[in-house]
Amino acid sequence: QVQLVESGGGLVQAGGSLRLSCAASGRTLSNYAMGWFRQAPGKEREFVAVISWSGAGTNYADSVKGRFTISRDNAKNTMYLQMNSLKPEDTAVYYCAASSDGRYYIGSRSSDFGSWGQGTQVTVSS
Repeated sequence: QVQLVESGGGLVQAGGSLRLSCAASGRTLSNYAMGWFRQAPGKEREFVAVISWSGAGTNYADSVKGRFTISRDNAKNTMYLQMNSLKPEDTAVYYCAASSDGRYYIGSRSSDFGSWGQGTQVTVSS
């Protein structure tokens, strides 16, 4: 099983930017499609973005389209989430996950992801 560790979270003002990283160990990242999810206080975990093993396929939640960009560097065993034009409603714990549904997966179901990181807090102030 692949181990995942997120980093890059923090406190930022509305309109600002952050870049999250997800470092993988234990298995080669290119074996997996990868995704980002988030969970705000009192809310269920929700899908943010997903990327296929090569990066050729991506999918985004409507709430982040045009503001967030998911990418990966398989040589570095790392995935990224560039977040621009951040809004207070983006405040949440962000989790990276590795899909258990194949390398080409670009769906949004959390149940299709078998390995999860511990999460990194993103707080956007108004």
